[in-house]
Amino acid sequence: GADRIPDPTTAGDFCRRFGPSDIEALHETFDVVRRKVWAAQPTEFFEEACLDADGILVATAGECKEGIHIAYDGTWCYHPLGITLRNTGEVLRIVNRPGNRPSHEGAAERLDECAALCRAAGFRRIRMFGDTDFSQTRHLDRWHEEGVLFTFGLDVSPGTWLKVEDLPKSVWKPLIRSPRYLPKGAPRGRRKRIKQEIVEERGYKDVRQVDEWVAEMEYQPVACRRAYRLVIVRKNLSVSEPKQGRLFDDYKYFFYITNDWERAPSEVVFGANDRCNQENVWAQLRAARALHAPLNTLLSNWAYMLITAQAWNIKAWLALSLPTPQGRCREKHAQDRERLLRMEFRTFVNAFLRIPCQIVKTGRKIVHRLLAWNRWQEVFFRLAAQFARPMRC
Repeated sequence: GADRIPDPTTAGDFCRRFGPSDIEALHETFDVVRRKVWAAQPTEFFEEACLDADGILVATAGECKEGIHIAYDGTWCYHPLGITLRNTGEVLRIVNRPGNRPSHEGAAERLDECAALCRAAGFRRIRMFGDTDFSQTRHLDRWHEEGVLFTFGLDVSPGTWLKVEDLPKSVWKPLIRSPRYLPKGAPRGRRKRIKQEIVEERGYKDVRQVDEWVAEMEYQPVACRRAYRLVIVRKNLSVSEPKQGRLFDDYKYFFYITNDWERAPSEVVFGANDRCNQENVWAQLRAARALHAPLNTLLSNWAYMLITAQAWNIKAWLALSLPTPQGRCREKHAQDRERLLRMEFRTFVNAFLRIPCQIVKTGRKIVHRLLAWNRWQEVFFRLAAQFARPMRC
């Protein structure tokens, strides 16, 4: 018998049949199912769609893989573009590219596709996020006119640096971040800081963040016909050496360009920082074997990535399909739905797929007997009952 289903050669033969038009048709097919799942969601689900864009390096040691190239860090790899929906963690688009291509290449067109998908599904507001590689200032006016909100990191010119450094002190406000977690038990004494002891013992330069400040100003990129809101974060750093004490103060700036004039500057910053959670999505896709390149051509690996990423999307669709009826258990059911939506892929596989089951044919029916128990079986049976009903959309 086969050790794996499908056999690696079978998977390769299948994926090599895909051309560019076939992959685009696959994207559209997945979108049809996605819109059916979204259509069953409550009204508040469609308040806002947050689209995150990023480039991912998929390293490979292969010698004969078509399309691989050397990335900026010297890695032989592919450099796929990924766009995800922050609300659910779904992967909306994956586009495979050679390793030497810039992160933003083709991103505007794919963001337009995702925005059109969300708009057709009924989302009332669409917001885009990306790092400095995705600001693409020549597209900002068009997105603004279409009613799309955006927040992108920005690399500014030396002239803008001078304007920022000349801002009066009155415009800078302290940036207060929420604690990463709230301690639940009794306060404990601080333990020894081993790292700090080694830094001081060996005389290393010590750079520490003192505080953060935020300000804003109008800024018109060269490629734009109008001015936008530039939010600046200044990190105050203390630079010292153990043998000389404090040497000097330093500053590090981060810039965000946005067309949202309603949110407070701190909310703009926190919204941009929330894009970091996309790295967790990429980690889960690696665990699902989606961000790998086992085949020998650019297009076949693109098809492989797109098809394999559906395992992660199906988990999100199952969570969105979990009913939360009115009643005393509504809050618990809503919590189960949120936990399933944020669940790691390996946990999902162990809880919902790797369930030993005995199939018994008796009389005129087939009985499925689960031979093991886990805490997610109640959710499993609720999903089974939900999908046993006829589709209502």
